[in-house]
Amino acid sequence: MTLTKADIVEAIAKKIDIERTEIKVLVDEIFEEIRKSLESGENVRISGFGNFLLRDKPVRPGRNPKTGKEVDISARRVVTFKSGQKLRARVESVKP
Repeated sequence: MTLTKADIVEAIAKKIDIERTEIKVLVDEIFEEIRKSLESGENVRISGFGNFLLRDKPVRPGRNPKTGKEVDISARRVVTFKSGQKLRARVESVKP
């Protein structure tokens, strides 16, 4: 099962009395602010939840699985997520 933006909007709408369209705009704006911060090179820290961290990966050797030929994988910047202690504790407490 996957949580979508629409699911988030619906869950918030059940808890507070605001139009779904306004909630959708708010959720979109939150994600847009996170995107802008990451695009500008800033890490994002959300207290009680976790951190979105930027990581630069260097050029590295790779192999084409079809041909076996060696190729260089270009350098790139990636976003990683590290959960906070509170989130980690809550997830770990749930039994599968």
